[in-house]
Amino acid sequence: MTALTLSTAAAPGLRADAIVIGVAKGAQGPVVAPGAEAVDKAYDGKLAGVLETLGASGAEGELTKLPAPAGFKAPLVVAVGLGARPADDDAGYDAEALRKAAGVAARALSGSKKAAFALPVDGPGAIGAIGEGVLLGAYSFDAYKGGAQDAKNAKAKNGKAPLAEAALLGGKPRDAAHKGALARAVAVCEELNRARDLVNMPPNDLTPAAFAALTQTAAKEHGIKVQVLDDKALVKGGYGGILGVGGGSAATPRLVKLSYKHPKAEKHLAFVGKGITYDSGGISLKPAGHNETMKCDMSGAAAVFAAVVAAARLGLEVEVTGWLALAENMPSGSAVRPGDVLRMYSGKTVEVLNTDAEGRLVLADALWAASQENPDAIVDVATLTGAMMLALGTRTFGVMANDDAFRTAVHEVAEEVGEPAWPMPLPEHLRKGMDSQVADIANMGERWGGGLVAGLFLREFVGEGITWAHLDIAGPAFNEGGPFGYTPKGGTGSAVRTLVRLAELTAEGDLG
Repeated sequence: MTALTLSTAAAPGLRADAIVIGVAKGAQGPVVAPGAEAVDKAYDGKLAGVLETLGASGAEGELTKLPAPAGFKAPLVVAVGLGARPADDDAGYDAEALRKAAGVAARALSGSKKAAFALPVDGPGAIGAIGEGVLLGAYSFDAYKGGAQDAKNAKAKNGKAPLAEAALLGGKPRDAAHKGALARAVAVCEELNRARDLVNMPPNDLTPAAFAALTQTAAKEHGIKVQVLDDKALVKGGYGGILGVGGGSAATPRLVKLSYKHPKAEKHLAFVGKGITYDSGGISLKPAGHNETMKCDMSGAAAVFAAVVAAARLGLEVEVTGWLALAENMPSGSAVRPGDVLRMYSGKTVEVLNTDAEGRLVLADALWAASQENPDAIVDVATLTGAMMLALGTRTFGVMANDDAFRTAVHEVAEEVGEPAWPMPLPEHLRKGMDSQVADIANMGERWGGGLVAGLFLREFVGEGITWAHLDIAGPAFNEGGPFGYTPKGGTGSAVRTLVRLAELTAEGDLG
């Protein structure tokens, strides 16, 4: 991953492959953003005009390259758009604008050894945002290219490696707050990129057992307790939902519990992740054109895994338990069928009307398991429904909850960290559609509002009196289009930053 450093050096004398500056969209044209004063001076104060001549406007995501002025040790200036200029110059630039700009520049500078980022810095928050943008924007997944056995060799054979080093100008190397912001960015982004790696891995390598083994390795490294229930333990424990979904695959299911607890922890959060390592739809087989990206159906479990490890690395004064419900949904003679009835870990029975509504079945068992520890709150994360994508598109996840105040808090946290989200209701009238003549509940309900129906189903398996939220990340978890901002093509690591921030606020006593 790209190495980050803080630097008080002046841009002209810094040895680097490029100097990255910000340009904003002003009322009369592009405006050079703070941080680039030395660069602008070297252009005799006419840098904005030069950029406008080259077609730059300062729009978000825009990137313009131009030769560095005489006397600079770096040969290239990269101007990246920050979007609209703040109405109040003293207010500073939005953290998300800085993240996106840094991400665009870092991706464009792949193959470079070093770049200096002279973006606006008005405090540790800006340092953290720029650092995150660089680390997330520079991400690439090349482990399977060129026949190489490791990512390093693959990159050598298949093109440019990620930007090797980024110096954040305006950062103070001896300032505790600046160093802390940078260290946080590194910890969170390393784990978020780990989640991306998992989502991008092919399903023949990332089976439930392989996923569980990877969590054990990371847990040992970071002092996290881990418990893995294999198929035999799941049978003994009565985890009918996970067993039912995983019963059609030769790759047997797992339930992984990750436990981090700080000695001073006073609050306990439980995160629950859907981990369908491949989703064929089972007997209710998906049609052609809908299978190709279904390796991403474990994105929720990847996010939970990454968030727990990040909480441990940051030493947050909180208890965080992660539950990963891992299974592969395949059609075979042993697969669950439409019409089957499963007895869940909670004791409730579920009539399976559609085997492609499998995520809610594995989550139901994990939610009930998490509830037995009576945490202060449970948050589940899942690529659960296509209906949520129809409602909110591909970049926004839905937030549902059994408590309106908690739903609002989770939504605000997601927006704070730069993960677009939207609060969604749980209409009581939709619950009746899941009534079953043969079981306590069916796994399908009304067609319309399918994402909300899924949320209502999950609510049935949350322990009484426990605050709970459900994040349906079906849209933003996997980017099938081109990269944008700091978001790559493929796995995105959606919801990791939201979960980490929830843990931080809980540790600080500022969340409920």
